[in-house]
Amino acid sequence: MRILLTNDDGVYAPGLKVLEEIARTLSDDIWIVAPQDEQSGAGHSLTLTRPLRIRKHGERHYSVTGTPTDAVMMAVGHLMKDCKPDLVLSGVNRGANLAEDVTYSGTVSAAMEGAISGIRSIALSQVYPREGMGDAVPFAAARAWGEKVLRPLIAMPETPRTLFNVNFPAIEPDQVKGVRVVRQGFHDIDRTSIVESVDPRGYRYYWFGLGTSDSVPEGTDLAAIAQGYVTVTPLHFDLTQDRAMAATTHAFAD
Repeated sequence: MRILLTNDDGVYAPGLKVLEEIARTLSDDIWIVAPQDEQSGAGHSLTLTRPLRIRKHGERHYSVTGTPTDAVMMAVGHLMKDCKPDLVLSGVNRGANLAEDVTYSGTVSAAMEGAISGIRSIALSQVYPREGMGDAVPFAAARAWGEKVLRPLIAMPETPRTLFNVNFPAIEPDQVKGVRVVRQGFHDIDRTSIVESVDPRGYRYYWFGLGTSDSVPEGTDLAAIAQGYVTVTPLHFDLTQDRAMAATTHAFAD
């Protein structure tokens, strides 16, 4: 099995090394094509206004000066065009990708691009307990549970245009209660903070931070991760709101 590894934290991210460890329990045919620099929050964006460059770091190990989507497209359409991957793994992200945050996530979007290309794709993220940890985020749960959650997903029959979003809780591996398949949740309050400050030259600047939410609806990824489970959520990229189709059609009826 040929596996493509990517992420949105950049080619030097500790989580990518963890992902490679996990992937090598599944196969020895591993390719890495990741963004050159951190691209958190890039979503499913493409680079269209400047050229991309590829840098080789070693055998089957590359970086791309672009977004996670760029990296997957360059891997599948150029670097691996004659030996396309059987599986795309994206991560292990430094931080959660839960609820509606998946729409911002470069980690999830890289897996989405793999699914669009017809390749089985899985995004993996490690929740951490507080802001400001940087590269000190502990990946112990992901490292211990990665293979356990991936093998059943890989063994499943393929579902076209579907990807899986996996999150590991911010607890020690022996405290993890197991794996739960849950739906995507939704935060019911604004949990994004805007940090305002002044730079050394006296100019005001703003930085998006992370707020908190106490809402954890049962049966969702938010609730399961809070309860100490590894969460698995099948996602697809058909954004059509079927329940609104009839009402919208009626609105335009003669």
